Amino acid sequence: MNNQDKQIVIAITMGDPAGIGPEIIVKALNDPFIRRMAKFVIFGMNEQLVYAADSAEIEPYWVRHPYEKISRDYPRNVVVADYDIYSLPAWVKEPNTVSGQSSMHFCKDAVRACLNGIFDAVVTAPINKESWQMAGGKWPGHTEMLADMCKSPRKSMMFVAKNLRLALASIHEPLFDLRHKFTIGMVFEPIDLLNDALKKYFGIESPKIAVAGLNPHAGENGQFGDEEQRVIRPAIMMANEVGIKCSGPYPADSMFIMAIDGKFDGVVAMYHDQGMIPVKLYARSQAVNVTIGLPIIRTSPAHGTAFDIAGKGIADPDSMKEAIKLAVEMAKVKKGIGGKINAD
Repeated sequence: MNNQDKQIVIAITMGDPAGIGPEIIVKALNDPFIRRMAKFVIFGMNEQLVYAADSAEIEPYWVRHPYEKISRDYPRNVVVADYDIYSLPAWVKEPNTVSGQSSMHFCKDAVRACLNGIFDAVVTAPINKESWQMAGGKWPGHTEMLADMCKSPRKSMMFVAKNLRLALASIHEPLFDLRHKFTIGMVFEPIDLLNDALKKYFGIESPKIAVAGLNPHAGENGQFGDEEQRVIRPAIMMANEVGIKCSGPYPADSMFIMAIDGKFDGVVAMYHDQGMIPVKLYARSQAVNVTIGLPIIRTSPAHGTAFDIAGKGIADPDSMKEAIKLAVEMAKVKKGIGGKINAD
């Protein structure tokens, strides 16, 4: 393998131009340590990145290139694939059609490039689901778009927050609708995908996975709902039968404490907020979202567009830095040029 084959090249999508995406990208890549890790191509609007750099008092360090000619072989370490067909006034900090159209365009082109082997991973800055809807998008979020474009029938949102590694059984489902879609397969799938990810990327030969209950106290033997007995326990039994070390269902309020204390290598939560609240309380600035079950590597910061602070130069880039670092580490593992990610 020559030096060019060893070079990691990461696509970064700018996310919603009206949000903090431009700022956290500019700040993250301004860190010399991050810039030395790989080469980076930002799919976005140069104008917005310049605005963000100015608000953060950072001198632009990238070169601009037309978005129509995407390449892996740019001579500079940071390149902006500039979508100058879009324009958005700097004062717009709310959901809008242009932001929806442009952020979908960035994502679709970056994912296609990854599928074609041009890039080794994609890191996505936050999008706004309302903007996507205003622009006619058919996906409620990144995860669904990625699964659709990659033709992946199985996918899950995984979060890495220090030593806490979590997968979600359901993603963008209204909570009151979940009962009608809650199946054994829905619970088994993230267990299986999390087990594979922990072995492939984190070097854990036989991961210990804990599964949360859906109801308070994990249903307490049917007193507070029967989903644990009808759905979750059979999914855990199915996982055990195929050799996965999986246990539960545990009351969520105690399961996360046990996981943080190191008793489990990974956990599966039943719905979005059941998993996201402890993740963000435990390691908000370090949490990274990873889409598992795809043929490509995708990571992102575990936060939203933060319109309320966009353009003020005060957005924290730490989660974006962690997303970039994790994408690079995963890409190296996939290419066989780096060791497994430290499980601690």
